[in-house]
Amino acid sequence: MKKTKNRWLIAASAVGIHISIGSVYAWSNFTNPLIEQFGWSTSQVQLTFSIAILFLGLSAAFLGHFVEKYGPKKAGLLAALFFGTGVIGSGFAVGASSLPLLYLFYGVIGGIGLGVGYIAPVSTLVKWFPDHRGLATGLAIMGFGFAAAISSPIMELLITSVGLQNTFYILGTSYLLIMILSSLYLEKPPENWSPAGFEDKVKSGKVEKKLDLSQLTANEAVKTKRFYYLWLMLFINVTCGIAILSAAKPLAIDSIGMTTIQAAALVGVLGIFNGAGRFGWAFISDYLGRQKTYTTFFVIQICLFALLPFTSNVIIFQIMLAVIYTCYGGGFSTIPAYIADIFGTKQLGAIHGYILTAWSAAGLAGPMFAAWMKDTTGSYESSLLFFAGMFVIAFIISILIQLDIKKVKTSGEHPTKQTIDVVLPAIESIK
Repeated sequence: MKKTKNRWLIAASAVGIHISIGSVYAWSNFTNPLIEQFGWSTSQVQLTFSIAILFLGLSAAFLGHFVEKYGPKKAGLLAALFFGTGVIGSGFAVGASSLPLLYLFYGVIGGIGLGVGYIAPVSTLVKWFPDHRGLATGLAIMGFGFAAAISSPIMELLITSVGLQNTFYILGTSYLLIMILSSLYLEKPPENWSPAGFEDKVKSGKVEKKLDLSQLTANEAVKTKRFYYLWLMLFINVTCGIAILSAAKPLAIDSIGMTTIQAAALVGVLGIFNGAGRFGWAFISDYLGRQKTYTTFFVIQICLFALLPFTSNVIIFQIMLAVIYTCYGGGFSTIPAYIADIFGTKQLGAIHGYILTAWSAAGLAGPMFAAWMKDTTGSYESSLLFFAGMFVIAFIISILIQLDIKKVKTSGEHPTKQTIDVVLPAIESIK
């Protein structure tokens, strides 16, 4: 019989892929060097990042079915090919002094690698950790959040020592190798697999086996109200969070009078809370439940966004931003487990890909709206109050999805414990 792989090494492989593709969050390290070398405007250079995030969402949506059909290994290798080629090709774009080529390689080709690389390991981990779905997705997506903190100093060192073009070559080759090696170990668990001793704990009553609300295909999922509730909740959480990400430094300088150096240091520290929130909230969701976790995100952020414009104490201001950052990161890491809970794992990768289009839309809407409010009103404070209002809408949606889930459970569509008690012994007798 084929030996079952170690699920913790599967998790480590997922982290390897996410740490590589998560380096996209360190794009700002290239902004000034590109401007200085070629005289491009800030908006022209930043558009590269926006294109990459746009294609992350699009490729996740369109290639989610590829992940389900061909498995995480082939999907991971495809992601490695696209992302590695995209970063290496950016070196050619720099050598040719071509902004359109930079958009093509880093934005489009690299962005496709981002999308496939993001969903492939996450959908696999959920299946390997039926006992700790939140913990599993939190581990992988935490790697994405911490990637900028890891890659930023490396990028700075390479740019100053070997130049922009060679930096892209070195990074692209490194990401390609890391992602290939990580992908080769990825694999779906055997059918009806569960961790050693898990079923015994369920039978003895020590552990309660949580049942998925349903087992739907991606095409079936998009026909439900629950899908659009999830999409809107993620969209609002990311729109408001990414707006704060893009405006944290000027907000700290203008609102509470921090120096440029202090504000820059704050942004770096807040990145740690972004990564920690991805793991912490996902882990908490295994015990609190995904529905209550998302509702908690919105209650906390309604209060914090409403209070931020009126906060003048530097310490309190920083604590509030840190908590917001954890909720922003936690929204990403909790959503895959939430999807599995209500749609099952039948086509989790494809459904996750569709949901991630909310990230693409928010990546464009959040920073643009915050910048527009700054230009219109002269400050970011007014946009914070608007975002607090958006979180009120998100809170209402989080209640609506709970009511919809309750309706499905009481309608007879949801598999009951009695059904499981009948089916499991039948399966055991067949074995």
